[in-house]
Amino acid sequence: MQTIQNAIGGKLIESTSTRIQPVFNPATGEQSASLPLSTLGEINAAVAVAKAAFPAWSHTPPMKRARVMFRFKELLDKHAGDIAREISKEHGKVHDDALGEVARGIDCVDFACGIPQLLKGEFSRNVGPNIDSYSDRQALGVVAGITPFNFPAMVPMWMYPIAIACGNTFILKPSERDPSAPMLAWQLFMDAGLPEGVFNVVHGDKEAVDAILDHPDIKAVSFVGSTPIAEYVYRRGTSAGKRVQALGGAKNHMIIMPDADMDQAADALMGAGYGSAGERCMAISVAVPVGEKTADALIARLKPRVESLKIGPATDKDAEMGPLVTKMHRDKVAGYIDVGVAEGAELVVDGRGFTLQGYENGYYLGGTLFDRVTKDMSIYRDEIFGPVLSVVRAGTYQDAVDLIHGHEYANGTAIFTRDGDAAREFADKIEVGMVGINVPIPVPVAYHSFGGWKRSLFGDHSIYGSEGVHFYTRLKTVTTRWPAGIKEGAEFTFPSMK
Repeated sequence: MQTIQNAIGGKLIESTSTRIQPVFNPATGEQSASLPLSTLGEINAAVAVAKAAFPAWSHTPPMKRARVMFRFKELLDKHAGDIAREISKEHGKVHDDALGEVARGIDCVDFACGIPQLLKGEFSRNVGPNIDSYSDRQALGVVAGITPFNFPAMVPMWMYPIAIACGNTFILKPSERDPSAPMLAWQLFMDAGLPEGVFNVVHGDKEAVDAILDHPDIKAVSFVGSTPIAEYVYRRGTSAGKRVQALGGAKNHMIIMPDADMDQAADALMGAGYGSAGERCMAISVAVPVGEKTADALIARLKPRVESLKIGPATDKDAEMGPLVTKMHRDKVAGYIDVGVAEGAELVVDGRGFTLQGYENGYYLGGTLFDRVTKDMSIYRDEIFGPVLSVVRAGTYQDAVDLIHGHEYANGTAIFTRDGDAAREFADKIEVGMVGINVPIPVPVAYHSFGGWKRSLFGDHSIYGSEGVHFYTRLKTVTTRWPAGIKEGAEFTFPSMK
């Protein structure tokens, strides 16, 4: 059986840890690999080699760094199918969904290829008598990323390509549930000519996270995960003097106005609610139809679609949804369905009894649909992170908006309507970080930036895009004057144009 190794200083190194965690194939329930959880010494060694590699890499001209990034992108394009298979094997998502994840990650690498332009500063001549001023963005040093199980290839690519292109060196701590995809990407980056020590991967659990957050040589940490952990990472990291961006949980609402195309809205909810088994921080988990007629029409369209979801392993080309990532998580989501029934929600489609012949030990759960959910119910308040869609009926558009504003999360939201005035009003005034107009999952493209509001994001910077460049660099402003322009005698006033 395969043992997953660390990647430190350009080499694969087997951990000496005695703490071993199994990695499972969620489609079958069988163990596919063993993952040693790194020792503190191994994490310190990764930081040390990254620190040693930083001076030379940060002084490498941005154009040369970009050329390495271009070669990396070419290799990712060539091996996208291989990475997708690793994702499906350990996460469970269907192959086309995994390919889509890889493609969105490659988009961020594509963006990082433009780093010479992205790092250009500003220059102003004669800001004072014979005084010029210019600004520059400089790399921080060793930075780290802690990433979740639901996008084992894409979310790390939200971080390390931009950080490395900016001149930093990087420590990645991927999810211990599906570590193989980021390891394959690491190997491709090495094949592209990245110098040893610039990109390192260490595996581990909370002990590794704490070691990263406490290490004095790590200057910044990026994190994506649940809100309780995001808040923990932010507080512990900033207390240690680090720059931290920590993206947390979500409960994304989609408003369906009476004038919306109901078939289009139902199709959108199927993909946004059940794609990747609902294990997305941008999944739509709450549908908010405005008016009883709208709600009845929506339920009538959703029910048969949810009942006919094609569920299976990634090897089934017709499968629309795969298993959940672990048995524990599958059972947790099923427990939420129990709670929803107990709290009085109307269970329209029950996914708890789903079984798949030949895959009885897989971590499968059928699509589940609740109607007449209220804002006091746990299935509404909590991020379930599974194939469970809740319908909350709203009397008016304002009731729907108030529902969204009353929730602690504000990651993404959407509205489906033909009314341009309603759409503009929604986009302008909704207090949510990412908004879709007739787009159910409004994940920004790579040259914009991703980030929610309220308790969906801790820190001052969103992730990737121009925000990523700003997060992984520091601004320096230089003011210059040469001897020929300096008057004799001391100056006791602040330089000005007077």
